[in-house]
Amino acid sequence: MTWREYHEATKHSVESLRRVRHVLDWSNMPDPFRYYEGVPVLDLPADPPVPEIPVFDVLQGATGTTPVDSGSAFLSQLLFYSAAISAFKRVPSTGEKYALRVNPSSGNLHPTEFHFLTRGLKGWPDGLYHYDPSRHMAEQRGRGDFETTPATGSAPIVFVLTSIVWRETWKYGKRAYRYCLHDMGHAWQALALSARAIGCEHIAVGDFVDDHVVRMLRLNGDEWPMLIVSLYGESIPVHEADAAETVWFGGEANQLSKETIVHPPIDRIHSATKRSSRRSSGTSFSTGSGEIKLPSPASSARSFGAVARMRRSALDFMGGKRLMSLAELSAILAIAAQPLSADFAGTRFIQLYLYAHRVDGLQPGVYRFWPEGAELEQTKSGDQRVVAAALSLGQELAGNACVAFSMIGDLERAARSYGDRGYRYVHFEAGAVGHRLYLAAEALGLGATGIGAFYDDEVHRHLNLIPERGQVLYHFAIGYPVRDPRLSA
Repeated sequence: MTWREYHEATKHSVESLRRVRHVLDWSNMPDPFRYYEGVPVLDLPADPPVPEIPVFDVLQGATGTTPVDSGSAFLSQLLFYSAAISAFKRVPSTGEKYALRVNPSSGNLHPTEFHFLTRGLKGWPDGLYHYDPSRHMAEQRGRGDFETTPATGSAPIVFVLTSIVWRETWKYGKRAYRYCLHDMGHAWQALALSARAIGCEHIAVGDFVDDHVVRMLRLNGDEWPMLIVSLYGESIPVHEADAAETVWFGGEANQLSKETIVHPPIDRIHSATKRSSRRSSGTSFSTGSGEIKLPSPASSARSFGAVARMRRSALDFMGGKRLMSLAELSAILAIAAQPLSADFAGTRFIQLYLYAHRVDGLQPGVYRFWPEGAELEQTKSGDQRVVAAALSLGQELAGNACVAFSMIGDLERAARSYGDRGYRYVHFEAGAVGHRLYLAAEALGLGATGIGAFYDDEVHRHLNLIPERGQVLYHFAIGYPVRDPRLSA
């Protein structure tokens, strides 16, 4: 199966949704937390310092500082603001609670796991660890100096982000691989921005030998490595690396469900995307301009720490007559256009189309965003609320928002550049842009939510797109969120 065959086979249409009647088996719902039984568990200090740098500064490329001077405190701060539990919701009918996390996830199912290697971190044993967000602790899978790959490099902290696809396929079936890739982009940016807020930089690597990393980390069979993120910078408290002998603790990974249901198309597309090839980059999205020059962006003084911990996926939006400002939209778009640090991010694969519903100073309609000149090009005029909701499988929040987005990915160019593996990279970028939209909206007093379900080809027809020039990968909505009564801090 090629990326193109998988993508076509997982498009939503009225007919495809009628053919497949999926009923959730709640008794077989996957455990949202991975544990390793039989390994040492290292405490991460509770209540780490809040990164006080304004979130807009971080989103625009500035770095903060951290007052901590030990490896455990540094890791605690890094993970508390990128991957930890941030709140709980209570089910009214049963009283049961379930956790929300700092990094967003499709359906709150969280397929992404955070593994990390440390070398020479002050007061912290060198070794291989798995982060357990349910306890905010690090499970020590091994101690000492571990075999690495060129992709992991020699940084003092290296994260390997993996995906447990079953967590998403339980609910979303064969389309779930798309959502796992989106979530990987969310997790990547959550980690990268948290690192920047406390004073270090990162580089993400998508080009590695998957099976080598699986063997190196002795990953469980249900986990697939997707992205390697190396952290470096003077703020990381380091000393000489340990000279201790390497010891494997391993651990037994918990079983997430009583039964894991195999989806052959997902196995085949993942196998296809293991192969990488670097070729000519081909033709990129054309540059252009619009008739509307965006105003100077709005700003916000809210700290990174407060925004990262308060970010939520909106249940719905208020609708009505309340508007967001054009300066706020300008700020959100400027944040989305900031460069990304990855071996596949030299050129961008995602272009934004906007469904403007309630933006003060902007007529309702569809607009294409041209980041080079910070301009909008109107491609359709008139009220888009009904059509935006309809395209997003009838989800009213896409129409109740102040603005909704279609992220259009240049899959053909990614394939020309990287082979089938490019399919991952375009979705990673979409998720990364989505996480930036989440934080920018929260900083401005708005709410946001990602939307993975839409009628693919209907979106293309509405935007007058041909698949060879880009396909819709992700929908997003920003507005004034309704209060969720299930939420507790």
